Amino acid sequence: MIVYVECSFFIPDVSSLKGKRSVLQRMIERVKNDYNVSVAEIDYQDLWQRTVIALVCVSSAKEPAEGEVRRAVRFLESNPEWELTDLQWDYY
Repeated sequence: MIVYVECSFFIPDVSSLKGKRSVLQRMIERVKNDYNVSVAEIDYQDLWQRTVIALVCVSSAKEPAEGEVRRAVRFLESNPEWELTDLQWDYY
């Protein structure tokens, strides 16, 4: 089972791509280190207040993969530096 989710975020307090990268890289590294998921920025690389992050987890059953992705999404949502604007789930 493959669980895939796209998370769209608005980052209101940054005023440059450098500021965005600071927030984004810190969160991506934490997700990579703390959760059993693959993660990457997949859209809006040239915009400084928006980003889309994709998370993927592969498992032999749906429940463990979905649980791990949900924990990672909750962690991303907990960051006060950005606001979650959209969440799209897919299962393969």
